[in-house]
Amino acid sequence: MAFFMYSLLSDRWDGASGSYMGKDWAQCLQLFELWEIDNPKVIMFFMKMNERIVIEHRAEVAQAEAKASERKQKAASGGGTNYAHKVQG
Repeated sequence: MAFFMYSLLSDRWDGASGSYMGKDWAQCLQLFELWEIDNPKVIMFFMKMNERIVIEHRAEVAQAEAKASERKQKAASGGGTNYAHKVQG
């Protein structure tokens, strides 16, 4: 039930960076009442645990994408190191 309830909450994104900020919890109480949740504390515990996992995963993915983009830019600019070799012949 916690995963279902979690999926009903809308996502929040940072407009400037595009980072995932988590769920909008303002509707949570209303959803608990609508779905007649018997033990909202337990459901909320698992919902928050799931959110923490999702936020950490999305942050790791974003960090990996940023590093890959950085490596790609370095490779496109010649690796960032220019060597001058004397060739005599």
